[in-house]
Formats: sequence, C-alpha cells, structure tokens
Amino acid sequence: MKEQIINTLKALRTYAIEKGYDISLVYHEEDSYLMRFANSAISLNTNEHLIRLEISAHDGRKRASYELITDLDKVDEMKKAIDAAAELVVHAQPLNYQPTLPTYKESFVDESGFDENLAKISNEKRLAFFNEASKGLETEEIRLSGIFSNGATTQAFINTHSEHVLYFKTSDAQISMVLAHTRLKWEVQSEQSAWRKSDLDPGEMHGELSFLLDRYLNDSPQQLPLGNYEIVFGSAAIADMINFMNYIGFNGGLMKRGYSFLKEEQVGKKVFSEKFTLNDDTNAMETFPFKRDFMGKVRDLYPLFTSGVFQGYIYSQDDADEFSVESTSHTVRHFSLVIGKGGKDVDSLQDLVKMPRQNDLLYIPFLHYMNIVNPSKGVITASSRFGALLLKKDGSVVVPFNVRLTQSLLDIFGDKVDWLSKETVPYNTSQSYGSRNPEISHSNSSY
Repeated sequence: MKEQIINTLKALRTYAIEKGYDISLVYHEEDSYLMRFANSAISLNTNEHLIRLEISAHDGRKRASYELITDLDKVDEMKKAIDAAAELVVHAQPLNYQPTLPTYKESFVDESGFDENLAKISNEKRLAFFNEASKGLETEEIRLSGIFSNGATTQAFINTHSEHVLYFKTSDAQISMVLAHTRLKWEVQSEQSAWRKSDLDPGEMHGELSFLLDRYLNDSPQQLPLGNYEIVFGSAAIADMINFMNYIGFNGGLMKRGYSFLKEEQVGKKVFSEKFTLNDDTNAMETFPFKRDFMGKVRDLYPLFTSGVFQGYIYSQDDADEFSVESTSHTVRHFSLVIGKGGKDVDSLQDLVKMPRQNDLLYIPFLHYMNIVNPSKGVITASSRFGALLLKKDGSVVVPFNVRLTQSLLDIFGDKVDWLSKETVPYNTSQSYGSRNPEISHSNSSY
C-alpha cells in the first residue's frame, strides 16, 4: 500500500508538471473504528475508511485549494481535481506576501509510531476492554457510557518542486468511560489513550472508576462557597489548558495578530513558575510525533518554556512568510507537547487522597466547556462539572457540586505552583469526528 500511495503521488506530480501547474499534494488516509456505549449497552459500532486528497495550486502570490474524498484507483478523478485547483488559482486574489512551497531534499518515511495490533483491534477485544474496566461497577442506578475509538492515519506530501515524498503512518486509540447515576444525575469518568496496544490497561481505568464511584456514593455532597482554593488539576485538565496555550500563548502568528498573552519583549524572561517546563519533543512516541515538518525540516526537541523562562514563539512557514520572520519546524498538524516532570511522588488519585495536607485541596480532573475570556490576558473559563473532589485537611473527602473556574493561565502556571508529579502520562485531545489526527499533550500524571 505504501508503494502504491507514493507511486500515485509521483504520477500526479508528473501530470501537473506536464500541464504546467505549480501544485502541492497532501494525501490523508484513515481507518477509523468507533464503538460507543450508552445506558450500559453498545449504541453504535461503526468503522470507515477514507482517503482525502488536498491540492494547493500556486501562481506567484496567488493560492487556491481543492479537496476531494477519493480512492487510489481513481487517478483520473484526482487529475481532474488538480485541473480544478489550477483553474481556481487563476481567479484567486493575491496574498499580501509570497507563500513558500518547499523543495524536499530527500524522501522521508516514518512508520515508527504505527502498531497494527492497535490499529485493527477487534470488536471482541474492544468490548472485552470495556467489560473488564467496568466489571462489578454497574447497577440499576449506575449506568455505563463511553467510547472506544481506534485506527490508523497515513499522511504523505509531494509537490512540483521536488520528486521526493514525506510519508507518515501512526496508530492511535482513545477510550473514555463514564459511570452516571440515573437518579442523582452525577457522573464519574476515566480516560486513556495509546499509540500501541501494549499501552492499553483496563485495570487502571477500573481502579480509578471504582475509587471515584465509592467517593460519590459514600461521601457528602456540598455546594462550595465562593472564594480562593488550592487546586490540584488532573492530567486532562492540564492538557486542555496547555492546548489553549498552544493558541493564545506561544503561537507566533496569532501573537502578531494580537491574540497572545505573551509579549515579544518577554522572550528570554521568566513568565511562569520555575517548576514549569514545556517542550515540543518528538522523542515522545506517545504524542504521535512528526519527525519532519511539512516543509521537510527535521524536528527534535524544541524548548518553549524552561524553568518558567519563555524561550520564544513558534512559526509555521505560512505565518513566517506573512510576517517576514524565520520559520521554526512547526508546519505540522499538531505538536508534541511535553510538560517536564516535577518532584512529587504521587502516581494515582488514591495516592493524592492519602497524602497528608495542611490545607483543603480541590481536585479537578476535567475541565468542561472551556473557552477564552480574554486572549491578551490569558484568561480562560471552564466548569468542573463532575469528578471533582474536595480533600479536607482533616483527611475527609467532600463531593463538590459543579464549580466554575475563571483564571489567567499566567496565574495557573505562575509562581503559585506548589508541585508537579514525578511521572508524565499522555492525554489525547483529538476528536472522534473530522479527519483523524491524534493530538497529545503529554501532561503530568493525574496532578
């Protein structure tokens, strides 16, 4: 299949050259499987195989794009799409900058992140995973829902400036399990992601769900008074906040457009806690890394914040072209964001609850309905909804009703940070719909 993909792209490139076109082609293929549960039963079990061809035609400062869903055997259809893109670019309005079309110096093939055993895990094994993770937890009032999504993504790039091809293939899985009380209307949730089958661990999810379920069934519920709290964020909450920082923090193009809470004069200066380090690290296989960006640049470890010090903005090639700056190796569909390890030896929620504490701690595992209040100040807002716990300093546990957090990322990751865990875990922020693009923020282990 790989050879057929590459040969097809080369044939399409030859066709474009013969027609005198200046084009780039992006091949995107996915095998997606989704098993959805609702009310303790399978509500949907589906799969799809899709091939998308994205065509960009260039004419000086003019650029036009055309996309179609196709099949490798439909070469004539793809050639007509190239003709359509070439016709569109004639009528396009010119950009106010000259976009760059790369000249690849060599071909690059990376299948190191692909595990066929995960990509093609069977219906029986998906169901067995859910059964093991929820064993003994369901009752007439406690009902199970969730998803098990897995599959493979293949992406390949070529253009008329070079005969070389960039080729990437990865596998991924995302599992989300929810236990909901049908009468009291609360939920507890556990999630897991993986790039290979050996990373799947239903026992870990069972342990977390069982512990949360026990708390929600047996500890006192309470509406928390308004005020300041010491908060312990779970991996999902941290990952979602880092994902927002990806847009309104260190993205150079958005900064130039006025949508960043960081200023250019802050490069090289401390803006966060010295405990906070964030890298774009393609050595972390759990992040589904692109070892080359789509301009052909090598990607390795790229520091963003080191002990709280801002190292600089990232620029895709298109943003670099528009704002006349040097591009970084970030013309990719997602980054490999990894938070540096801390010093706290806490590996699970159970460990956190048992930990001695001098003050009450509000544990928030997930942030729901997150949105931006003020991008220039880094202010975000979100709801805890379900799964939160108030860990009292006397050792007792309270189940808080839904609370809303509205705070600046500058404060959340600022000097008030007390500790980070020693271990990191992956958290997948991709979606089940749209083109498959597994996207990970590598966040601290639960806290």
